[in-house]
Parts: sequence; structure tokens; C-alpha cells
Amino acid sequence: MFIDRARIFVQSGKGGDGMSSFRHEKFVPKGGPNGGDGGQGGNVILVADRNVNTLVDFRYRRLFKAKPGGKGQGSNKFGRDADDLLIPVPVGTVVRDEESNTLLADLSHDGQQAIVAKGGRGGRGNYHFRTSANRAPTFAERGEPGEERWLRLELKVLADVGLLGYPSVGKSSILRKVSAAEPEVAAYHFTTLNPILGVVDLPDQRSFVMADIPGLIDGAAEGVGLGHDFLRHIERTKILIHVLDVSGSEGRDPIEDYEKINGELAKYSEKLSRKQQVIAANKIDLLSDDTNLKRLQQYMDERGRDVFPICAMSGEGLPELMEYVWKLLETYVEEPDETDEEVIYKPEEKPDFEIHRDDDGAFVITGPRIERLVAMTNFDDDMSLRRFQRIWRYMELDKMLQKEGIQEGDTVRIYSMEFEYRK
Repeated sequence: MFIDRARIFVQSGKGGDGMSSFRHEKFVPKGGPNGGDGGQGGNVILVADRNVNTLVDFRYRRLFKAKPGGKGQGSNKFGRDADDLLIPVPVGTVVRDEESNTLLADLSHDGQQAIVAKGGRGGRGNYHFRTSANRAPTFAERGEPGEERWLRLELKVLADVGLLGYPSVGKSSILRKVSAAEPEVAAYHFTTLNPILGVVDLPDQRSFVMADIPGLIDGAAEGVGLGHDFLRHIERTKILIHVLDVSGSEGRDPIEDYEKINGELAKYSEKLSRKQQVIAANKIDLLSDDTNLKRLQQYMDERGRDVFPICAMSGEGLPELMEYVWKLLETYVEEPDETDEEVIYKPEEKPDFEIHRDDDGAFVITGPRIERLVAMTNFDDDMSLRRFQRIWRYMELDKMLQKEGIQEGDTVRIYSMEFEYRK
């Protein structure tokens, strides 16, 4: 079963809590703090694996959680870092954050990795908080929470050559003839509903990958039929073999078909419309005369397209076509595109905090820095609470809340905590 889309939930591991402890040794009645730090939470990492062909496994498992870091211990012993959670995906997988639609990764090479949820930092033990004024701090940080998000995975087939054309023009028959792939071939439209890859072997140990991709219909650029599925999969091919039914056996005009399909390509992507095409004039065995073929050749000559008359059923003309495509692949140069992105998930630069009013009138403070502070503070410990209050004053949150119109007794909400405002 070929599945080229999936939706999964990922959650990285929480950092381990820091330890609050003191030295207890003989003849050392007042040993200092020696609480160790918590371990790093596990990252969630997607790994491109050439042995994985589809996203079908994600139909049955959609929840992926990395393990938390170990807790710190006494004697300045650090907690154990959690192992990263590695998730294999097919080469050619594009990863987006579902909520923001941000591109997180484009895994186009075998072994390529992308961290899609970073593990939380381990909390610091009380050893870090000793000062000349406070030689016996009793508090330690809690571990930083991990990240969590829903992801959308989309697979774009990676092939050197793509077979382009309307349904039933003979694409599947060509692939069966020139490779070991076995796509279904029948006398009705849309026999191929999913991309099928085949390796074309040529003499002298030469080979390339060819894809038989679902047939295109009018309106594909707007998503009609298999539109976007079809177009998405040919985006990464280097060369296109445009298969046309030169016999007109189904009442089709090959020139008209050529113009319509290229019109759909141009509407979907300008880069896609510029891909090099080789014309395969199929079904020459059904021609009563060569009028239609000559008309097509003259038309393509004017546009600089090479035409190869072939018969996919008998194999006539296919060896010459494959050799020509190989020569094009040898000299192929990727078109530069400044918009192309690879594995480059860079978190957005967000302000330390923002304040807004919730529907219930509460003042909600958001931002990575303040949320991290709240999550890592132990509010049951008096010294930890006082430290939080000092940082609160340093960040001048009182001034910002007063500017927003906060009053005595109003509710302030940060992360999972609620406070009652007091001047």
C-alpha cells in the first residue's frame, strides 16, 4: 500500500529535575550544597531512510514521545541524558508544523536528520545557586518541559525521470517494458493511482530511476482529480518523458494534449513548466498513416522538443529513447532556486514575553523565557519562590501589567500557573 501523507504527534522528553542536597560527611557538620543537575530530555528526530518507501506505518502509530532525562543526585551527580527518539521516514519526506504550516524539514538524502522536537534542558541542582550571601540554598530547578506539536508529513517521490501524460497514454506499459516494475495495465483510465518506481538498467552497468505517476487531467493545478498528488510527485524529477497518444485512438489530439498538460504545469509551478521534456509518441502500431506523426514532429521541432516514435507494447523505439534520456541525465544541472529549503528548522525569534487579556478577563503572559521560568520553578519551596519574585522584578513585569490596566486581585496566568495580582 502506497501512502504519501501522514499526520503525527511528537513530544520531546522533559529535562530531569535538579537535586537539592547537602554534603553529609563525618567531621563535616555543615557540608555545602552538592545537588547535581538533571539530564537532558530526549529529542525527537526524523531520519531519512532509503529502505522505507511509504508513510503507511504512520496510519497505525501516530503518537511519538521521547523519554525524560534522569533526575540529578547528591554528590554533584548529574542525571542521565535520555536517548533521542529516531523515527525513520522515506527519502523525499517534507515535514511541516500543522498549526503554522512552517516548513521544518525537507529530507531529500539518505541518512539526513531533522530535530522536530527538542528535548528539555535538565534543571540545575542547588549547587549552582550558592552565593556569598546564601551558602545553603535549598532549592533546585525543575527540568524544562519538552516541545510538542502535530506534524504533517508529505512524501515527494524521488526519481530521475518522470512519465508525464494523460491517463491511458501508455506510461505504465513503458515502465513495465524498460524496468522490473510491474504496474497494473488495463484498458481503462486511472489504472495507476499511486506513483510506481522502476529502475531502468542499461548496458555497461548504467541505470536510473523512473517513476510512473498518476495521469493528469484538466484542472489538476487547482487540485481536480489527482491533481496536486500528481504534480507534487514530479516536482523533483530531473527529466520528464511526455507520453502522447499519437494514434488518436481515443479521439485525442496529441498536440492539444501537450498544450493542456504544459498549461497545468505552468499554473502549478513556473519551475515545473521549465523542466526538460522528451516527447514519446506512443501507439505508432495503431497508425493507419504517418500524417499525425509528421504533424507532431513538425510542431515539436518548432519548439525544440525531441520526438521519439515508440510502441510501448512491443518495445519498438524504447531502447533509443532510454539511451537519449541517459545522455540528458549525464549533463543535467539542477536549476538554482533561492526558495528551496532543506533541513533547516530554525525556531522563530519570539519576544521574551507578551501580555494579552483572555476571554475570562485574566491577564495572560506568554513567551518562551517567562514560560520556561515558571515551568522550572518549584513554587512549594520558599527560596525558589523568592528567586522567582526577584526575576519577575528584574523583567519589570509589574510595570507592563500596570500599563495594560491590571488591578488589585486580577488573575495573572502564565503557562499552567495562575496568580492573584497584589501590589
